[in-house]
Amino acid sequence: MTAYQKIFAALGIASLQMVSTQALAMDGAELYVERTCIACHGAEGRVPVMSMYPALAGQNAPYMVNQMKDIKSGARNNSHSMAMANVMHMISDEEMNTVAEWLAGLPE
Repeated sequence: MTAYQKIFAALGIASLQMVSTQALAMDGAELYVERTCIACHGAEGRVPVMSMYPALAGQNAPYMVNQMKDIKSGARNNSHSMAMANVMHMISDEEMNTVAEWLAGLPE
């Protein structure tokens, strides 16, 4: 492999890594809207539409995933989680992780 080929290969790998990181962030933002999270938790999870709903921006990702899984399974079942329980069937575990990672990366 020539020096030029090595340089182009390295640039290609670096470009792919940047694109995949950006795609993950876009996927989290898109899922947040598509799965209707925005309807209660507000734009980018900062200002919920009602005070009883939590702000999500900057929260701990594993904590958010655990809460979503508990609501989906019915382990967490109270008046505040009932609305969310009705939409959790649309969200896979992978999507929960993607949305939680995106939200955790946002400023509070």
